[in-house]
Formats: sequence, C-alpha cells, structure tokens
Amino acid sequence: MQSYCLFAPAKINLHLEIIGDRPDGYHELVMIMQSVSLGDIIRIRANGREEIRLFCNHPQVPLDDTNLAYKAARKMQQEYPNASSREGGIDITIEKNIPVAAGLAGGSTDAAAVLVGVNLLWKLGLTVPELQQIGATLGSDVPFCISGGTALATGRGEKIEPLPDLQNLWVVLAKYESLSVSTPWAYKTYRERYSHQYLSNPEDIQRRAHQIHSGDLVKAISQNNARQIGALLYNDLEKVVLPAYPAVAELIEAFKRKNVLGCIMSGSGPTVFALCESQSQGEEVISQVTAEIDNPDLHCWLTQVCPHGIMTVEN
Repeated sequence: MQSYCLFAPAKINLHLEIIGDRPDGYHELVMIMQSVSLGDIIRIRANGREEIRLFCNHPQVPLDDTNLAYKAARKMQQEYPNASSREGGIDITIEKNIPVAAGLAGGSTDAAAVLVGVNLLWKLGLTVPELQQIGATLGSDVPFCISGGTALATGRGEKIEPLPDLQNLWVVLAKYESLSVSTPWAYKTYRERYSHQYLSNPEDIQRRAHQIHSGDLVKAISQNNARQIGALLYNDLEKVVLPAYPAVAELIEAFKRKNVLGCIMSGSGPTVFALCESQSQGEEVISQVTAEIDNPDLHCWLTQVCPHGIMTVEN
C-alpha cells in the first residue's frame, strides 16, 4: 500500500502581539512566525480498513480523536467522502521530536502534515491555500505550519503572508519537562488584565497590522540582520506568564546573561528560545546555562531557522 513520510517543523514566534477581541471569541493577533529544523516525522499510509489509527512513540500523546492529527484525517474524510470511501482508512504514525505542550505548535504541525499527506495519498491535487483553508478550521497555527518559513500572521493567526527567508540563524530551545502552561489560561488572563488596551475599530486593527508589516523587525528580517532581529523579539503573553511562572522568567534572564542575540518565550510558553549567531555559540550557551541552572528537569535543543513548512522525506 502507498505511504508518505513527512517532516513537520516546530515553530517559534519572533513577535506576538494581542491587539483586540474577535466576534468568534478568539483574539485579534499580529505575529511573525518562524519554522525551525526541530520537527516530528509523520508517516501516513492506507490501512485497507475503514478506520483512522494513530500511533506515537511518546507516551503523553493521545491516540484518539482528541489528537489534532486524528482530527485532521477525520476532516479530510468529511470534506472528501468519495475519496475516503474509495481509499479506505488511514494509519498515522508520529515520531515525536518536538517537546509536548511546549508552545512550539507540535500538535498543529502534525495536523498540517496529515492534511498534506492525505492530499498526496488520495491524489486530491489541493493547493497550499486550499489546504490552509481546511487547516484553519482545526487550529490557528495549522495554516502557517503547512507553508512554514518566515511569515506574518494576522487575524487569529490563520491569515499568512510570507516574509523573506532567514538564513544562518541558530536557535536554542529550552523547556522544563514537567512544566506546562495552559494556552486558554494565558489568553484569558491577558484579556482580564489588558482588554482596556484593545483596539476595536477594524480600521485601527488593520493599521496596527500594517505598522508591524512595515516596521523595524520585518526590515531586519528582509536584511537578515541577526543582531537587530534578536533585539526586537517581542511576546505580549510574557506579561501574564512570567509572573505566574518565575522559573520561565529566570530561564530567560539566564540566557540573556550569556550574550545571546535575544531571548523570549515562544507562544504561550513555557518553552523559551534564544537566538545565536553560530552553532558553536549555541552549544556554548547550552553548556553555560545548564551548568548555571543545575536542574535535570531542564532540557535544551539546538536547531536552526527553517525556510519551509511540511515537506515529504524519504521513508
């Protein structure tokens, strides 16, 4: 039976700004997202049955219909019932390399890989924008994860505009394994404390998004100016997460003391990332931070910026 193997990169947020409320209950966001080369491997094949079966090497990943990858397969069955009845069920195997519940879009990128894989498996011929439209119904990060690279994301994160690819930038990811932050809690708490600052006029929201698009960070990205990019990293959610999780705040400060280009929390956390100019600097920074914070619960990964989203790879 035919099968496909796909690489699903994690993502970080170089900029995350909450600018308003939306009628659908989500927040109006302006983000600059970046794929990194740490990723999951997703294998998809027809199983000759009628069911979706999910397999994963990580014990914390659910193997039922609560998993976003499962939901992606189910969504494709619903959208393309003729192909589904013709092709039958699907086996999805996830080789989990992205930390779980880390603010790195691990579940979203797996779902994106399933959409791309089923499109190939069933020979549907869907374009990237068509896949992104389906992905937006599953989660706000899924459309970005499909195309990946460097991009400006607006709306609730589902409207994607590509930016110039970054090159030769190294990324240290760090997370306390036992620590997790609820994304709904982070956004709800932010709303409770800062909604008085929200923009409500659609023209003001559009203007703010345009300011980011023409602002200093996008200019630095277009020039591949690593030092300037590091200096301009920004995440609104740090305002509520860092006071509630002092270990995350202390981790950021530890990285900043090591002369990295910049360090912030990714998404709603608790993962933090530091930008480095070289592989050797990244390795040295990890060595120094783990020596300073002598805690076996702290895990670090060294990776690079990645110019693409979901990609097929050799089995």
